[in-house]
Amino acid sequence: MKKKVELTPEEFTDIELETRHHEAVGVPAIASAVSHLLKEMNPIRASKVMFNLNQKNGVDCPGCAWPDPDDERSTLGEYCENGAKAIAEEATTRVLTPDFFSKYSISELGKLNDFQIGKSGRIGQPMILNPGDTHYSPISWENAFQLIGNKLKSIDPQEAIFYTSGRASNEAAFLYQLFVRLYGTNNLPDCSNMCHESSGVALIETTGIGKGSVTLTDFYESEVILVIGQNPATNHPRMLSALQKAKENGAKIISINPLPEAGLLAFRNPQRMGDLVGKPFKITDIFLQNKINSDMALLQCIQIRLMEEESKNSGKVFDWDFIREHSSGFDEYQKHIQSLSFDELFAHTGLDPALFEEAVELLKNHTKIIACWAMGLTQHKNAVGTIQEVTNLLFTKGAIGKPGAGTCPVRGHSNVQGDRTMGINEKPSTAFLDHLDRGMNMASPRNHGYDVVEAIEAMHQHKAKVFIALGGNFLSATPDTEFTAEALRNTDLTVQISTKLNRSHLVHGKTALILPCLGRTDEDSRGGEKQFLTVENSMGIVHTSTGKLKPVSKNLKSEPEIIAQLAMATLGESDQFPWSKWISHYDRIRELIEKSIPGFENYNQRVRQPAGFYLPNGARNRNFKTASGKTLFTSHTFEPIRIQPNELLMMTIRSHDQFNTTIYGMHDRYRGIYNERRVILMNSNDMKKLGLEDGQSVDLYNHHGGIERKAPHFLVVPYSIPEGSCATYFPEANVLVPISTTADRSNTPTSKSVIITIQPHQA
Repeated sequence: MKKKVELTPEEFTDIELETRHHEAVGVPAIASAVSHLLKEMNPIRASKVMFNLNQKNGVDCPGCAWPDPDDERSTLGEYCENGAKAIAEEATTRVLTPDFFSKYSISELGKLNDFQIGKSGRIGQPMILNPGDTHYSPISWENAFQLIGNKLKSIDPQEAIFYTSGRASNEAAFLYQLFVRLYGTNNLPDCSNMCHESSGVALIETTGIGKGSVTLTDFYESEVILVIGQNPATNHPRMLSALQKAKENGAKIISINPLPEAGLLAFRNPQRMGDLVGKPFKITDIFLQNKINSDMALLQCIQIRLMEEESKNSGKVFDWDFIREHSSGFDEYQKHIQSLSFDELFAHTGLDPALFEEAVELLKNHTKIIACWAMGLTQHKNAVGTIQEVTNLLFTKGAIGKPGAGTCPVRGHSNVQGDRTMGINEKPSTAFLDHLDRGMNMASPRNHGYDVVEAIEAMHQHKAKVFIALGGNFLSATPDTEFTAEALRNTDLTVQISTKLNRSHLVHGKTALILPCLGRTDEDSRGGEKQFLTVENSMGIVHTSTGKLKPVSKNLKSEPEIIAQLAMATLGESDQFPWSKWISHYDRIRELIEKSIPGFENYNQRVRQPAGFYLPNGARNRNFKTASGKTLFTSHTFEPIRIQPNELLMMTIRSHDQFNTTIYGMHDRYRGIYNERRVILMNSNDMKKLGLEDGQSVDLYNHHGGIERKAPHFLVVPYSIPEGSCATYFPEANVLVPISTTADRSNTPTSKSVIITIQPHQA
């Protein structure tokens, strides 16, 4: 019997603990960035890409989607520590040859941790794992495409799943969804389903667009900035520079988070000598350390107080012109808020009352308010309702559609927003499909496809036979790891379009293929002419990305070419759909996008402007594309998660040496945790209550639905976190996140609110 791959090896790696940091970036970040780069490439190669990173006509960082300045950009580099780590990871000169795969079996590779797997190198050629084999072996591109095409032609289109990560370019994403819809399905799950799907659902209903409304300039004009459920210093560090500039222009910042994250406390800007040698720049004015999943209660408490103040000073707190002219549903919402008990709601937050009242005072007296959030809000059962409480707050203040105010969901992946704009959506709108069908003279399938959770369940039930991933690390990104692994193993064929090896290559269908692609940093030439790709950032700016480095292998293909070859092998080529012509020059693909997707008029001309162009955004100018043409107030009832005395509410988080599922290193510098990832951060009072000691090895359990899920061998680390709450890193703790608990309406896994119990480790 073939041995199953270890999903997350349990060995400890010699933990070291230091005092938690109270500031971020500075000299240690510079040293870390340089160290990561030089471990993977020589100084010349590193300099060539880093001085072009996030510059006009340069390389777009494959990390987060934080926008670049429209005007002048620093010649020292428009990037951060984790951007440098992302480049080091992708632009490494280590290459995996067939000898590597013949030396190490799937079982042996599975014993490595995720850091070791990722650091093995770039994949240099297509590889196949045939049924019953223990090792991957080489396969030609031609044979790989023929195998996939033959398999897709032999099954019902609804039995195939086409996943997308947030790293794919606009051009690749457009071709991918076009191919999939011509094939006959909308089975296009993507990483948005696991992160900002809740934001999209909430915002489309209330503002008419599933994206944020602000630009970078709005930060510099804002009076109050709410940073809720996010950790910029690790997940999108360049945001700290924008917050610093906003504060220098007079803004106040309120941070809401169960953990005191270093970057939101103080910041040493690496491009300012004074910041490096003097006092660090204070970012947060008011830090509200709330309990996990109490954000809805907190926001409703704010609204109760603001309504009380408005009743005392009519017209001084709320923006009645906005409410009357640009909103609907306020009367019902006001009655709902007035019916709530402040004391009952506030008791669930765990907040300091004095700090809370300070925050209310700031919000009461200002109207230029920006609300930023990330997965700390989106991955709960009540995520959609909580985000709509954010919009309720902005609407009462008239804080949207004007300078210095609006919504800002911060995407943590470089083109996840662009992929959705291009049609990577399992539930596409009728309007999108109508435009696509007219532009391409085709008839798209109209039935909804599988999202991520539905795709896992379909594979688990043997309803899906083929799984194709355009980038990403599906196994490690998804919930309920054992369940997801079983689902993937149930398929006939898994195909991973990848740059680097990851654990999803080791948990596979009966046949598995790895198709190695060019990265964002790699040069891509067509007919002797260098090509560029395009991406969209968190604020709706579409701009170019041009690879600058010689590829590490001659046997790599670009993502657009791989997709076109898949389409030709499956559907064939015709005058109407000349795939080979479209990939001969990427301008041809952009011409298709221009014909098919509103907002991309004169695409090839406008995107060649040095800073790109903004897509239309109705919420930005108060042209709300809702059913009523106005914003919508919504009413929600907070339902607290009840935990027993022996239980804790766990959230999964990233370490500082991590980007999504990619592990750059084994340290979490700002939290003072080194050389270890199998840790659980706990309040010291909870440790005493449960009889646990600092550094003790424990096993973590979740029993949702009567099923025991176990994450063994974690080390207890006392930390500043509210009682009843705890935190662990993903993907190590994903095994505890039930597949059957998802956010209402968005179906996003509830990775930020998992009920667990803890027992001393049983050897």
